Amino acid sequence: MIGQVLSARRRRCRARPRPACVALALALTAVGCGSGTATRDLPPFVTAPDAASMPDLVVARLQVRQYIESGRYAADMATVAAQARDHLERRARAGGRLAIVLDIDETSLSNLPALEANQYSRILGGPCDDLPRGPCGMVRWIGLAQGEPIRPVRELAARARRLGVAVFLVSGRAESMRAATARNLREAGYEWTGLVLQPDDQPRMPSAADFKAPERQRIVDQGYAIVANVGDQVSDLAGGYAERAYKLPNPMYVIP
Repeated sequence: MIGQVLSARRRRCRARPRPACVALALALTAVGCGSGTATRDLPPFVTAPDAASMPDLVVARLQVRQYIESGRYAADMATVAAQARDHLERRARAGGRLAIVLDIDETSLSNLPALEANQYSRILGGPCDDLPRGPCGMVRWIGLAQGEPIRPVRELAARARRLGVAVFLVSGRAESMRAATARNLREAGYEWTGLVLQPDDQPRMPSAADFKAPERQRIVDQGYAIVANVGDQVSDLAGGYAERAYKLPNPMYVIP
């Protein structure tokens, strides 16, 4: 399958040369999908053990693309969201003052156009003026308020509200992004009880959990039981104050 993806991209590169195609040529050689001359009559050679064990970044990006374009990424997100919804339904029947907590990026909203433009890298600064080409800085992208809803999570949030369960969105996005974030969420079909963003004057912490866990504690202190905490990062979920945690897949980046 990887060979098929590489072959298709090689045909596109012949029609429209661009810098990414240089990297593709390297990937073709690395996985044996080129002309074959790179591995024919290869003499014994010496290399550094650490270098030999390093993953090939170009091939890894192609694997991410295949995972997303095959539909497996969307299917995996739907599976996790369905498990969260099943638990929500059971807990709602028991009553109580209940809440769910949702992350935003790659949980409630998808940033795939920006990430794809950056070859699945998360770049914070810089312009975002030439989509679908890159580069695309994440700060500028958020300001455009064009993130698409991740539909299974939007359905989970809508179901929670129909059941009388509060919906809190807790994100590491800066408070200065509130207007664009709220507009994007509303246009994507979300309604919420609370939208918690990181204060602009708060220093960045070693882990997102250092900000998010205390915010969940504040929700619990208001008398809510958080029955489900949903995010795409382990740091979205660490630190407690939720009955159950649900991690969506994110093959593109990790936030400590």
